[in-house]
Amino acid sequence: MSAQGAAVNAPPTVEVRILDDRIRAWGLPRYQSDMAAAIDLFACVDAPLVLAPHSPAELVPSGISVFIGNKQLAAIIVPRSGLGHRSGLVIGNLVGLIDADYTGPVMISVWNRSAPGCEPIMIRPGDRIAQMLFVPVLRPRFEVVDEFSRNTERGDAGFGSTGTGEPPA
Repeated sequence: MSAQGAAVNAPPTVEVRILDDRIRAWGLPRYQSDMAAAIDLFACVDAPLVLAPHSPAELVPSGISVFIGNKQLAAIIVPRSGLGHRSGLVIGNLVGLIDADYTGPVMISVWNRSAPGCEPIMIRPGDRIAQMLFVPVLRPRFEVVDEFSRNTERGDAGFGSTGTGEPPA
């Protein structure tokens, strides 16, 4: 492959600033396997944080900031699957969005979705508590119309209009 071809296929560059020196000891956020889609984010808390079930969401610093700098790219913060399933630790705002021009600290909104009466969740300094996934962004051009250019079978039928999701009899 030519050098020009390699440049075309090179992944985009995202600048990362280390805001908490413990990140250097814990290891930079990284992909945990060769085919992982997202990097894990650390909890940069100074002491254990206890989240009672259904208590208000808390903001946890990740110890980094990023500069994406490409309007065709954004980052989203999502839960770590196992933590959400096993312990109830999820993202307090469901999904966090980092725009390409944001350069402030990456914060993780965490929430314990477990039922009242369940055990609290303890987040310790250095725990990997969320993931950051980089995604392409499409910014369409809007065209104001009086009528859409074509009709569809569904049309303007709203929520639940395509069925219950149960298999056909």
